[in-house]
Amino acid sequence: MELYKLTAHELLEKIKKKETTSEQIVSDLTKRIKGVDVKVQAYVRASSSTLLAPDSKPNGIPVSIKDNICTDGYNTECCSKILQGFNPPYNATVISKIISSGNSFLGIKCNMDEFAFGSSTENSCFGPTHNPWDLNCVPGGSSGGSAAAVAADEAIWALGSDTGGSIRQPASFCGVVGLKPTYGRVSRFGLIAFASSLDQIGPLTKDVEDAALLMNTISGYDPQDSTSINTPVPDYTKALINDVKGIKVGIPKEYFVEGLDPEVKKIIEEAINKLKTLGAQFKEVSLPHSEYAVPVYYIIATAEASSNLARFDGVQYGLRAKAEGLVDMYKKTRSLGFGDEAKRRILLGTFALSHGYYDAYYLRALKVRTLIKQDFDHIFKDFDCIITPTAPTSAFKIGEKVDDPLKMYLSDIYTISVNLAGIPAISVPCGFTKEGLPVGLQILSKHLNEEMLFRLAYTYEQNTEWHKMKPKL
Repeated sequence: MELYKLTAHELLEKIKKKETTSEQIVSDLTKRIKGVDVKVQAYVRASSSTLLAPDSKPNGIPVSIKDNICTDGYNTECCSKILQGFNPPYNATVISKIISSGNSFLGIKCNMDEFAFGSSTENSCFGPTHNPWDLNCVPGGSSGGSAAAVAADEAIWALGSDTGGSIRQPASFCGVVGLKPTYGRVSRFGLIAFASSLDQIGPLTKDVEDAALLMNTISGYDPQDSTSINTPVPDYTKALINDVKGIKVGIPKEYFVEGLDPEVKKIIEEAINKLKTLGAQFKEVSLPHSEYAVPVYYIIATAEASSNLARFDGVQYGLRAKAEGLVDMYKKTRSLGFGDEAKRRILLGTFALSHGYYDAYYLRALKVRTLIKQDFDHIFKDFDCIITPTAPTSAFKIGEKVDDPLKMYLSDIYTISVNLAGIPAISVPCGFTKEGLPVGLQILSKHLNEEMLFRLAYTYEQNTEWHKMKPKL
């Protein structure tokens, strides 16, 4: 049997029955990566001879890791020239949790947009990742490498990071499950920051049960992260109940307007009808401030990015350009080290924070962010969750939007509000376009209510076959 095709929970059952071992799983996975990653390019440095990380246990399942999560002894470069050769002296908290749980991680990292700046994984110094369903299309971003690896069976499961949809949108484009947890539920210690008030680590998996298992491992309070929530973590697998009778679901009218691809809209409506037949109760709701989500996000996110990226100056780690004098070294290092999208966001963020513009842009964006959060709070007083499309389209062609930043930014129009409000959301496969490209259904719930997401997503998954379909590589 080809072990790489199985889910983590199926492999754990085989290990329990002594039908396989962790070493056999890694061996099978290694062969798969060497066989197909030349086409997909989900990993960076995939020719590395060492795939399995140290401290692996015989009963563990390897986890693939996005290139912005620190791993002791293995390069973490955010797919940026400015961090080439950076080898962290410590593990991120999620990595420590994975190892202590008996699992391991692969010694190669998943490709991503540089510093998580993008929606297509085209902004990587290692080149773009290709969508396993159509190698001419993008896998989404910025966690496109993680999503593509899971979809192509090059990973059993993976970790990504989500700042404005960077787990859910690639999950939708690649036909896998992607969860953005409540802000603070999973430690950000060891995640190289893009926008500190928005970033969150989460799982990308082959099915909902695997997402629940991985969330059990990585969730919890961390005193090393000042934004970590100090509250008990439930066993998410207990929320995997095949029953949605009586669950109240809101359908925001603002998400089903012009700009949503008609084919995607039809697939989402079919998914909603499926849940209706299973007993869920639906009603139209309104998120009146959602139209401001994109401009608010790109002011706040770029402002925080410009601040966070100021530390990359060639002095302590990463690239250092040869120059005459300190100031010249700063300029040359940052000019050579950052790609075009990183430079664009640094400039936008610095402008928004500059004297004379702070109140007009950044402060006003923070106020509107509060209104967006209040919209969700109002709905969740009467509803258990909200359902929307994950993305307005299916995967687009590589190069199609690279010269139009605004069009690229609008790829995240349905996911951004979740990060601004700090609430959890999950994307699950719900169908395919006529071109054979996956479409994702997004489910949102209130703070710390991942259990509702798992219940609704699991019920839908158990009554459909979309998650079982595989790309032909």
